[in-house]
Amino acid sequence: MAAITAAMVKELREVSGAGMMDCKKALAETNGDMDAAMEFLRKNGQAKAEKKANRIAAEGLCWIEKDGDQKAAVVEVNSETDFVAKNEKFQAYVQAVAKQALDSDSKDMDSFMAEKWEGDASRTVQEELVEKIATIGEKLSIRRFEKVVAEEGCLATYVHGGGRIGVIVEAKTDVVNDAVKEALNNVAMQIAALYPKYVSADEISEEYKEHEKEILLAQALKENSELPAEKQKPQQIIEKMLIGRLNKELKEICLNDQVYVKAEDGKQTVAQYLAQVGKENGAALSVKRFVRFETGEGIEKKQENFAEEVMAQAHKN
Repeated sequence: MAAITAAMVKELREVSGAGMMDCKKALAETNGDMDAAMEFLRKNGQAKAEKKANRIAAEGLCWIEKDGDQKAAVVEVNSETDFVAKNEKFQAYVQAVAKQALDSDSKDMDSFMAEKWEGDASRTVQEELVEKIATIGEKLSIRRFEKVVAEEGCLATYVHGGGRIGVIVEAKTDVVNDAVKEALNNVAMQIAALYPKYVSADEISEEYKEHEKEILLAQALKENSELPAEKQKPQQIIEKMLIGRLNKELKEICLNDQVYVKAEDGKQTVAQYLAQVGKENGAALSVKRFVRFETGEGIEKKQENFAEEVMAQAHKN
């Protein structure tokens, strides 16, 4: 059996939001497998909202450059500290990286980093990054990029929080006017705020649905077992109730099924909102796809112990 260390328990606590003893038990039950331990906590209802599993910790910026409403690119460039992320030189560099991505035909990071840098053709993108690290004095990283070209309509873009989140929406529409563009900008803001994973339920795999159903069933059975015997429900009833829970969860992660944040009745979905705008403007309007980058998404920031740092410095002296 693998030894369960305090560091492992701490890491699982930060990811799951569960209590220390629950995390220790989960790791013991799964022989120290972090992913399996997270699954164990979820099944037992001890993990907090899954949003914590991708805790935002790294610093830097997301930025978007676009060419009209037909072409756009979003990039994420990371820095070690928030101080550097607010630096004008760093911000200008991120914008230049986004412009490079907009003009690029590269499909992956390796080929992108090997391209000639637009600002100085004697260097590659990688060599310019090394130069910026030397100039700014902090480790920097071009983490990812994505370029979107509208094929059957137009694009809308939105950058939130000065570069914390970047969103590109590709719409399918036969009419492009101010009203349609405004609607798509509203949808881009919705994506930034509510973080859907899919446009519609059609994109969700059966494997994902079965996995989530398994988790929900384990949670429901645990809740049911904690009830007084006379109030416990048969498993077949619980399984029927799961359909409602699963559908609710899927609506929360599908853009079209989310309640539109500006809905006057508090019920109108994003799909219904776009249908309404389309009808008012004689357009067949829908979202084809979207890209959402959030700075530091899924990256754990190095945790510094200030007391240990001071003591280490004192011993050096």
